[in-house]
Amino acid sequence: MKVGVLLMAHGAARGLDDIPRYYAHIRHGQPLSPAVLRELSDRYRAIGGYSPLHEITAALARRLAGVLGVRPGVVDWHVYHGFRHAPPFIADAVAAMAADGVQRGIGVVLAPHDSALSGGRYRAAAEEARAAVDGAPPFTYVASWHLEPRLVHLLASRVREAQAYWPEAERDAVPVVFTAHSLPERIRAEGDSYADQVRATARAVADLAGLAAWEVAWQSAGRTGEPWMGPDILEVVDRLAGEGRPGVLVCPLGFVADHLEVLYDLDIQAAAAAAARGLRWRRTRSLNDDPALAEVLADIVEREVVLRA
Repeated sequence: MKVGVLLMAHGAARGLDDIPRYYAHIRHGQPLSPAVLRELSDRYRAIGGYSPLHEITAALARRLAGVLGVRPGVVDWHVYHGFRHAPPFIADAVAAMAADGVQRGIGVVLAPHDSALSGGRYRAAAEEARAAVDGAPPFTYVASWHLEPRLVHLLASRVREAQAYWPEAERDAVPVVFTAHSLPERIRAEGDSYADQVRATARAVADLAGLAAWEVAWQSAGRTGEPWMGPDILEVVDRLAGEGRPGVLVCPLGFVADHLEVLYDLDIQAAAAAAARGLRWRRTRSLNDDPALAEVLADIVEREVVLRA
C-alpha cells in the first residue's frame, strides 16, 4: 500500500516582507495595526530577519522518509509537509498526495500535545482540503504523542546535556522549567486535556532525568483580551530570582523546532529578563531535524498503520 505521511506545522513568515501576508492569514484577512507590525518586524530582525521553521520542517520530512524507507515491511512510504498559514499549505500537500496516487494518509501535527484549538484545527484543515481534492486518500490522524518513549528519552538527554553548564554541586539548585505555548484558560473548563498532557510529559522527562526541582510554565500567550494559561515564563523567572536560585534551565517541550516563539520569546526576551535579575540562563537544544526525532515519528506512523489495518 502507498501510504502518505503528512507532517503539519503552523508556518512562519519567510522574511520581513512576508510578515503582513502571514499574519493577515492567521487573522482571517484582517491586517495588523502599524504598531503591531513594527513590533513583530523588530522581533524578526532580532532573530536574523526570518524564521528557520520552513527549512527545519522540510529537512525533518526528508529524514523521516529516509528512516521509513529502510524499515522492514510492505508499506510504500511517502512523506509530505504542509503549513496552516504559509506555503506549502496543508491543502498543497494533500493535492500532491492525490497526484502521487497515495492510497492512505496519516496526519501528524509537529507538536506532541493536542488540543481542539491546536491539533483540532490542523485536522480540520486537512479534511477540508481532502474534501476539495479529487482522488485524495482517506486520512487517519495521530492525536497526540506526548508520552512516546523515544521522545521522553530524547528530551531527557537534552536536559542532562544542558545541565552540564552548571558545576555538579549546583545542579540540584537549578530548576528546570518546562514550557509550552499558552492557550486560553477556558479550555480547561471545556475538558481539553492539553495542559494535562504537557504536565505528563514534563513529569516523565523529570523522572527519567532524575530532576530535583522542576515545574511547568507557559509562554507566548495571545493578545485576545481573555485570560490565558499561566504562570507565564517571565513571571516564573522573576520568582526564581527572588528565591535566590543560581540559575534556570528552560526546556520548551511543547515545541519541536526553532522558530519565533523559541528564538525570540525565550532566547532573547526571557533570557534578558533572567540576566536582569542575576539568573544564569540556559535553554535545551531544540529537536529540529534530529535523526532521533525522525525515529520517534517513524514509530508513531508505523503503529498507526498497524492499529488501523
